[in-house]
Amino acid sequence: MNLEYFIAKRLVTAKNNKSSISAPIIKIAISAIAIGMVMMIVSVATGIGLQQKIREKVSAFNGHVYISNFDSNESNTSLSPISLNQDFYPNFKSVDAVKHVQAVASKAGIIRTETAFEGIVYKGVGVDYDWHYIQEYMLEGKLPNFKSSLNEEVVISQFLANRLHFKVGDSFNTFFMKEGENKMPNSRRFKIVGIFNSGFQEFDATFIIGDIRHLQRINKWTKEQVGGFEVFVKDFDKINLAGEEIYKQIGSTLNATTITEKYSYIFEWLKLFDFNIIVILVVMILVATINMVVALLVLILERTQMIGILKALGASNWSVRKVFLYNAAYLIFRGLFWGNLIGLVILFLQQYFGIVKLNPENYYVNEAPVYINIGYIIMLNLLTVGVCFIVLLIPSYIITKISPVKAIKFD
Repeated sequence: MNLEYFIAKRLVTAKNNKSSISAPIIKIAISAIAIGMVMMIVSVATGIGLQQKIREKVSAFNGHVYISNFDSNESNTSLSPISLNQDFYPNFKSVDAVKHVQAVASKAGIIRTETAFEGIVYKGVGVDYDWHYIQEYMLEGKLPNFKSSLNEEVVISQFLANRLHFKVGDSFNTFFMKEGENKMPNSRRFKIVGIFNSGFQEFDATFIIGDIRHLQRINKWTKEQVGGFEVFVKDFDKINLAGEEIYKQIGSTLNATTITEKYSYIFEWLKLFDFNIIVILVVMILVATINMVVALLVLILERTQMIGILKALGASNWSVRKVFLYNAAYLIFRGLFWGNLIGLVILFLQQYFGIVKLNPENYYVNEAPVYINIGYIIMLNLLTVGVCFIVLLIPSYIITKISPVKAIKFD
């Protein structure tokens, strides 16, 4: 039998333990660990969740890497066409990190109704377009069908639909400007078959998605000419390496730009979340360890006579220290249990009910997203336990300075 564990267990379950001087301090220590764990779990889950959700939304409208011609155009409008006859299309076999390649084109236009008008970017896509990125944000209607002959079907955002008073089934005119002065704009009439809401207002206020063949006709391109290629990679964390490899493989006449470069202001802002999460982890663990140190010191002082008796009976300093470390372990694991339970309940409530709402103009999402990963939670628990035990070795050293003779007389 483990003697130290047996004594620690008796101390924990003793009836007079609840009425002792240390009882309120122990409760405070357990509460500090529980609250700290809740804060750490929620901060990590929401921080990573927000990063991933924003990445997904930017990727849904731009891909991970965009291949285009070299030009000074930084807008969303395709100026000069690219041939579909590329070695990397439709399968980018030379770069293993690539998951999917799709041909797109875009052109700025104006939607005009009897009472309002709105500037937009028409994004033309074809049969190779991966709709599952947009389908997640669909509110009503259906996705356009581009497998048949050229049609007028488009999907627009709820933001544009509300501003222009559109609904599924409505048709509208869009005007596309021609290059050069004093030229009449091209007019196209489109029919709304679906409405989406990504919560990313910068894109929702800009894009409508339709058949790429409209732009090919407007720009007088052939069926083999497109505006560019959107490339999706398998691992977003390696997007910069994948972007460099793609750039090397596409030839000298084309350019490859990652979305982290194109939207650097967004991704630089996202990096701040990593720093914020680290600060929260450090502060919460610091608070928990300080409370545990105080609780352990009080326990030692309260059990001074017991320490003297154990030493008088021949117990070593390390054996007595283990008794109190076992006691501290019980308090730590009790706090962790309640912290994990409360933290997970909060995350699941947010995930399924979206209780906490956010302003999409500032955070690019309508509600706080959460990322629940058991691996992260286990790592947070191990980190807390490890730091606490390392720090608790210091106050437990006081036990070695307690004299058995003086301790037995201690009152």
